[in-house]
Parts: sequence; C-alpha cells; structure tokens
Amino acid sequence: MTKKLAIIFTGGTISMKFDPELHAAIPALNADEIVSTLKNIEDIADVEVINYANLPSPHITPSIMMDVYHLVMEKLADPTIDGVIVTHGTDTMEETAYMLDLLIDSPKPVVVVGAMRNFSELGYDGASNLSAAICTAVSDRSRDKGVLVVMNNEVNAASQVTKTNTLSLDTFKSPEFGALGIVDNDEIIYYRSIVSRQVIGSKKIEEKVALIKAVAGMESDMIDFCIDSGYKGIVIEAMGRGNLPPQMVPGVKRAIEKNIPVVLVSRCNTGRVLYTYGYEGGGKQLRDMGAILGGNLPGQKARIKLMLILGRTTDYQEVKELFELNLY
Repeated sequence: MTKKLAIIFTGGTISMKFDPELHAAIPALNADEIVSTLKNIEDIADVEVINYANLPSPHITPSIMMDVYHLVMEKLADPTIDGVIVTHGTDTMEETAYMLDLLIDSPKPVVVVGAMRNFSELGYDGASNLSAAICTAVSDRSRDKGVLVVMNNEVNAASQVTKTNTLSLDTFKSPEFGALGIVDNDEIIYYRSIVSRQVIGSKKIEEKVALIKAVAGMESDMIDFCIDSGYKGIVIEAMGRGNLPPQMVPGVKRAIEKNIPVVLVSRCNTGRVLYTYGYEGGGKQLRDMGAILGGNLPGQKARIKLMLILGRTTDYQEVKELFELNLY
C-alpha cells in the first residue's frame, strides 16, 4: 500500500529562480511546480502539498519555526499521514530542524530538506534532494529516529548536522559523528543510530536569547549590553574547551547574578566543552560560577535549545539540568 506524506513548503533556494532584472535569485516557485519536477513520485508515495510560505532562509524567525512545528504536529496527528517533509532554506535549516527535533515526540518520520542551487541554475538539486527526502520518509527504517535532514543523498540527524560550506552540494555534514545513512537507488540505508535524544515539552519560546562569539581580548561590554537590553539568556561560543578572556568574567558573573542563564559552547567545529582549566576565565572557574555547559552543540543550536527551555522554566537550576541532560 502506497504511503501518504505531507510536504510543507516554507521557501528557500529550492523555491527560487533567477530574476533577469535583479540579476539574483528570488522566491518564485510554488509547491506544485516543485513537485511537478519529480518523476514517477506517485509510485513511491501519495503526496499532500501544503504551501505554508515562500520565505528566504534568513527570513525564518524562531516564532515561524514554532508555527511550522504546530503545523507538523497537526499532520502527524492525522492517522492517514505516514510522515512529514518540510522544505526549507539552507541558511537556517539546521536551527529549524533542531527545534523540531527537540519538540516532536512521534515515531513517524519527519524530514527537512532544501537545495543549494536555484531552479534556474544548471544542476538544480532541489528535485533530487526532495526525491531522496520522500524515499527517506516512506521507509519504515526512518521511524523513531527523530528529525532528519536529507541533502545530497545523505541522511543526518537534526541534532548533529550543520552547514559547513557556502556553496557545495554536500555542505550538510555531521562533523563529530558522521551521517546516519545514505539514499541509494531510492532506498535508505542506515549505518548507525542516535543513542539518545532529548524532547523538551515546551509550549512557547523565549526569543530574547543572545549569541556572542568570544575572541582574543574581548571584554564584558557585549554581555553588559545583553543584560541591560532585557535578554533572558546568553550563549557564548567560548574558546577551545570552554574558556574566556579574563575581561569577560565579570560580565558572566553579573548575568548569572541576575538569573540570566549563561551557556558555554566552543567556537571549535568539533569537541565538547568541559571544566578542564582552572585559571582566570577557565572553564572550571566559569562552571563554579554557575555557567551551563553546552556539550558539543554549536552556538546557533545551543541558542535554540535555551529558547525552548526558557519557554518552559526560568528557574536557573532547572534550566541547567534540562540543558545538560544527556550531554554529561
């Protein structure tokens, strides 16, 4: 029996064409036009198309991500729907996918997909990527795996994948652990599974969460700005193992004293943060001060996670426990 999938189109390069007047790519294609590029798709799945939006990736906000989540949940609750696919621009794809992964607790496959080349370019990859996403979503092997990102015939976990290159078709990688599997000859082949994943039962998000990247000689002024501007949480991409210039320490201390959670992740591409160093600004001092450790999450994902947790609770200890769950 042919499975039924819901495909929610949100926009991105997969929906764009080259505009001769602007000499640049702009949103142009609707969902039906994109689906029409797929050959023999009716042999694989019965597709329900939802034209949610046609937004460039940088136009996607956390509130839009939440709106997409509610739409995905509505479709997952439909007993006739076997899986959901979300098309998305690649610049913020990993953030939306990770938010969905933290919120959705369903055995049905949920796949996020996009394109690196617009419809007017030679080698438009939108059709092949969407075809691979459909093959992934109809497979029973894709159940109970959380949210998946499918690009360039590779299947990655939303919790681990990131965009690594500005133009390559194979830009989406999981640098720490590698892909979960591949799509080959219209068949999904998995090589590994996620050991554990976290679902955060949050009904809303706290959008006032800042992301700061630490660099040599940085002081506390940016942290102070976030405190004075009413930010409810701060994520800092620290150096190496989770260390900061000593001039940033007073700002971290002030934020924590004002019950503003400070999460430390690393600006390195791989590796987790840990309380290894005890010098001024070292991870041990920051940890003892109350800073939360973000494991091996990149800054943009740590921000999404903190937004969801703060939407559920503002108790500092509870925020810390929820954030570090399964990370240490």
